[in-house]
Amino acid sequence: MGLRIYNPTSPGRRKSSVNDYAELIGQQQPAKSLMRVKISSGGRNMAGRITVRHRGGGNKRQYRLVDFRQTRFGQPATVLGIQYDPNRSTHVALIEYPDKSQSYILAPQDMKIGQSVVSSLERVEIVVGNRTTLTNIPAGIPIHNVELRPGRGGVLVRSAGNNTTVMSIEGDYALLKMPSGEIRKVLKTNMASIGQLSNVDHGNIRWGKAGRMRWRGFRPSVRGKAMNPVDHPHGGGEGHNPIGLPYPKTPWGKHASGVKTRHQKKYSRHLIISRRPR
Repeated sequence: MGLRIYNPTSPGRRKSSVNDYAELIGQQQPAKSLMRVKISSGGRNMAGRITVRHRGGGNKRQYRLVDFRQTRFGQPATVLGIQYDPNRSTHVALIEYPDKSQSYILAPQDMKIGQSVVSSLERVEIVVGNRTTLTNIPAGIPIHNVELRPGRGGVLVRSAGNNTTVMSIEGDYALLKMPSGEIRKVLKTNMASIGQLSNVDHGNIRWGKAGRMRWRGFRPSVRGKAMNPVDHPHGGGEGHNPIGLPYPKTPWGKHASGVKTRHQKKYSRHLIISRRPR
């Protein structure tokens, strides 16, 4: 993958960049049987109240049904194409099984067209795209789409360019070093896919102008200091002035920085060996 830098034909184009999508190869027509209508909520809940700020608008999208479980064990599938997915930062791979049924999986870097991928509870060849249990994966091999509970599907390490590695196997658990730097235990019977996820340079894209963020469905974020007192604890005052508080607050009056928000009795506290560096 690479980034294409725009020519400075306008202030919004100056220094802005875009993905060149060179990784998208093979069949590019989305599989209609694997697509569903996606209705945008605009950050509202069922009562119509805003629960997530700064969301709304953007281009229409159709959801791709990605198989995070891959439970067709021992059945090799052929990669038909690496495709763009507007709902996630990484790309997806369209695969076809021997019975001609198709599925989407997360596409790792260096996956090839015509390549065979397989998911198995037994030992598999260490090739990008294959999926097996953590016990069968050597230490130091990059992996992604890791399960937290056996059979529930991958929930860890699913965004562009990410990967984690198995550090060791201790009893019933595998020790993983997460992309954040956190070291945690997961059951060694959980499954993971081999390889680093595609679209590595996604985090290096410079969006250039507010309009591109609006196309993605992000609305403006207004500083609390620029609001009225009724809207934010930082609001009010004449002209440019400080927030008038000993510490920053959220719009709802709680401490905004330096406060630990993790519950002290969370069930997974004994599984985290080392917290991510702050």
